[in-house]
Amino acid sequence: MERAGPHAGRPSGAHARRSRRGAWAAPRPGACTGPNYTQLVSGAEIGLALSVLLACSVEAVEALTIVLAVGTTRSWSSALYGMGAAVGALAVIVAALGPTLTLLPIGVLRVVVGGLLLVFGLQWLRKAILRAAGLKAQRDEAEAFERERLAALQAGTRARDRIDGYSFAIAFKGVLLEGLEVAIIVVSFGANQHRVGLAAAAAGVSVLLVVVAGVAVHAPLARVPENWMKFAVGVMLTSFGTFWGAEGAGASWPGGDAALLVIIPAVALVSLAMVLWLRRAPSAVGTAEAA
Repeated sequence: MERAGPHAGRPSGAHARRSRRGAWAAPRPGACTGPNYTQLVSGAEIGLALSVLLACSVEAVEALTIVLAVGTTRSWSSALYGMGAAVGALAVIVAALGPTLTLLPIGVLRVVVGGLLLVFGLQWLRKAILRAAGLKAQRDEAEAFERERLAALQAGTRARDRIDGYSFAIAFKGVLLEGLEVAIIVVSFGANQHRVGLAAAAAGVSVLLVVVAGVAVHAPLARVPENWMKFAVGVMLTSFGTFWGAEGAGASWPGGDAALLVIIPAVALVSLAMVLWLRRAPSAVGTAEAA
């Protein structure tokens, strides 16, 4: 009879582990046996975080300009109260809509999310293309700050012993309107990927960075390349909206999520080509300005 070798009965490869006493034993139930012990973040989730980060940064810069104008001109405390109330309202919107959207069937969810992202993405992309082509005025934060400051000065005197209603209302309205679109983007991206927390975290990081920068310079962030950031956001939103909308309608992309690596550059190249065409087409000037 053949004698068993010294390693007979021992599990081999990644399905074995050494115990404290040196004996071989099977892995514990639920233990990771493969080489990857952490779940990698998918490309779609990276795109989610990046898109939300850029979109929220752009809107936060514009909201910061409004808060700075009324804060420096009239009342910092009232402006900050208004900003805080608006941020709280946006947080409630995200917290309420996020879980609700995730209850939809995945096909319906992707059609809804894809449609919303396409609406916002094409809107951002259209404005960015017209500005890059010189057919629409670039947004100037310094000019916007001065306009808001003059409006605050003309609003009359404020009571020193109570909250300034004008500062509170303007800060609340500015932050809420600038943030509402981003809140919808956060909910749309997060619900489709079931990562509302990741999208909200990306938005929070962008707001924090903009606020810290604004406090550091004590002025509107006029040097931020807003148009190119809006261009990038428009490309990302349009690409993800196209991808998820088609999937929700029953289409199947070759390569799955890897198709985004083709869709995003394609949308960007088409958009840049439109910028070059508009710059060289005099007949398009009147049409674009009329729009």
